[in-house]
Amino acid sequence: MKVLSFGELLLRICPDTDGQWLADNELPFYVGGAELNVATALALWEVPSAYFSALPDNFMSEQILNYVNKCNIDSSRIQLSGDRLGLYYLPKGKDLKNAGVIYDRANSSFAGIKPGTLNWDEIFQDVTWFHFSAICPALNQDAADVCLEAVKAASELGITISIDLNYRAKLWKFGKEPIDIIPSLVEYCDLVMGNIWAAERMLGITLPSDIVEIDTKENYLKQAEITSKEIINKFPKCKHVANTFRFDYKAGIRYYTTLFTEGQLFVSKEYLSEQILDRVGSGDCYMGGLIYGFYNQHEPQQILEFATGAAYNKLYIPSDCTTATVQDIHQTISQND
Repeated sequence: MKVLSFGELLLRICPDTDGQWLADNELPFYVGGAELNVATALALWEVPSAYFSALPDNFMSEQILNYVNKCNIDSSRIQLSGDRLGLYYLPKGKDLKNAGVIYDRANSSFAGIKPGTLNWDEIFQDVTWFHFSAICPALNQDAADVCLEAVKAASELGITISIDLNYRAKLWKFGKEPIDIIPSLVEYCDLVMGNIWAAERMLGITLPSDIVEIDTKENYLKQAEITSKEIINKFPKCKHVANTFRFDYKAGIRYYTTLFTEGQLFVSKEYLSEQILDRVGSGDCYMGGLIYGFYNQHEPQQILEFATGAAYNKLYIPSDCTTATVQDIHQTISQND
């Protein structure tokens, strides 16, 4: 039984920050998108993985589908429609929350999917887990409506549902704010992953005004527990809430995470690095790690440590998708004891 990831397949175009790509006449391209990153990780970790998206019917899509298939991801649900792939431009080493990100996703094949046009019974055949992110409904009202169709259909079929509350300010441009859309989707979710700031913006879970000024790990962990409990109280179907804490540290990061489940807050080990390679896809690796752990019925602390190690490991891999195996991730965890 498969984990189905649902979202827009994107090409990341990655110029360097000093313009050398113009002189070299060369730009790195990466295949990605938040949900494909999750699907790729799960397939690599031997969890049966499927992916739904929409691509234009042309030779580039054919090549991309071959790439997806070689990653051992079931691409049979991907529909060929519309006229173009979604793109985004991000300088090397920068974060997707960075002001420098440029999206070119308007009128893409995925953004053009209309509600009422998909056969969810077929899409969810042999699926036990459905994953999507808050990026999907940020594209336009149709995309938001399609996401609502999806979670309703999955819930009726008894499928476990997870959402990543990743916020992209540059995408919410169709007259709605996340708080207008996301709560109606989270109502159907079993696992909610994000951070305390995303929960405030997207779900209305208020934060203390002085939390950043206090800026202590103890206080952040306390708030993670408060926020998690509020989400579970507000959305009774939700059983698990995961939060990431990622702060700049010199040229690198300070990173730790939490998982609230079974009435208890679990806290990961903390990772500290003065230098990293690529910030893109780390959160997707964390999400994939959570699904991997729950899918394999691991204990909560084990789930959390694997997911956190996977996310940290991804910071040293220059692509949108991870290439780290389960063994690689366990090695990363043991090296950072």
